[in-house]
Amino acid sequence: MSLNLIARHAFLLACLVLAALLLVAAWVLRDQVYRTFQDPGVPFQTYTPPEGADYAEAAGWYVREAFANDDEPAVFFVHPTTYSGGGNWNGQLDKPSSVEAVTEIVLPNYAAPFGNAGALHAPRYRQASLYAFMNNREDSVRARLFAYEDVQRAFDAFTAQIGDSRPIILAGYGQGGLDVLGLLLDRFAGDADLQTRLVAAYVIESPVPLDLFAGPLNPIAPCITPEDVRCVYAFTSAMASEEDRIHIITERAMSWTPDGQLDFVDGRGLLCVNPLLSAVSNEYASARQHRGGVAAEGLDPDAVPAPIPAQTGAQCADGVLFFEQPRSRALHRPRRLVEDYRLPPFNLFYEDLRFDVARRSLNLATILQDERQWAPAFDAPEAIEDAPVIAIPDRRRY
Repeated sequence: MSLNLIARHAFLLACLVLAALLLVAAWVLRDQVYRTFQDPGVPFQTYTPPEGADYAEAAGWYVREAFANDDEPAVFFVHPTTYSGGGNWNGQLDKPSSVEAVTEIVLPNYAAPFGNAGALHAPRYRQASLYAFMNNREDSVRARLFAYEDVQRAFDAFTAQIGDSRPIILAGYGQGGLDVLGLLLDRFAGDADLQTRLVAAYVIESPVPLDLFAGPLNPIAPCITPEDVRCVYAFTSAMASEEDRIHIITERAMSWTPDGQLDFVDGRGLLCVNPLLSAVSNEYASARQHRGGVAAEGLDPDAVPAPIPAQTGAQCADGVLFFEQPRSRALHRPRRLVEDYRLPPFNLFYEDLRFDVARRSLNLATILQDERQWAPAFDAPEAIEDAPVIAIPDRRRY
């Protein structure tokens, strides 16, 4: 074999090895590469957000259902992140891929369990991009706060539309859970009337720090037992093998502080309600107690999908809900880029949540019925000044 041929073979082999190394590196660093392409590339301070929604109009809502009767609960549901990023810090309301993800995946899988207990209201909002949750830069935090302002405006329109006596169910997943927790702090904590009407607040897959309950959320306790109402029901879930996801949940995630800022949850303790037990407990719940998961992609939110029961056991530990790999492949997470930051296209605890919110709604309805029979509260006492006593003369002496 000639030296030239050997050299060509060596060069070809080197190119193949280099290509293989590049492919391996691209695979190993695929999440980092993906993040790079999702960066809007402009500071939030100089960023022009997309146009917002008018919540007085039907177009401002994905769903705004009519009420069947005067006592039917009103459900305020905030959807999770469906916009990945790239061009904007906050998603456009009419971006086709984001809208399709909400209507085809989120509403039938995640909103429907709560919609079965009341009239569903799900606002459109300029959600912070997935990229804004993959890092904790100041720009990313600003994008989250901007999205929350939309949710606040939507909730204020919601309360104006439903009247001042109807029971309320709050529910949110992921970014939506963070926003629901914000509403508890900004709208419910200082309003005794809203607290009275609250069935429960479901903050799912967004960490809820325990220090909030010793501060501004003191009037609204966690849902300790299955019978509690006017409480907070929350969990963030992972399998024991998902080390990166556990690290994100317990250390890298941010949530509200007692003074209304966003800060890391590390060291603050997290609320964990086990959905198989409907209670705050470190007890292990076996798969026999699992009421069922649902893969309802593409179904109408009003449809009643058939749950797949007995799929997973679950246990709360260190503020995280640890669950076992479901038996059905329909309930296995897909292998997408940055999957640790996403919600799967199914709801593993669909039937458990549907049953839970129905029970708590019935409990609050009974409590409200009893409370309405009580005598009205006395008005605030009035202060009366002491008056001098003037003796009446004894006229018998005259």
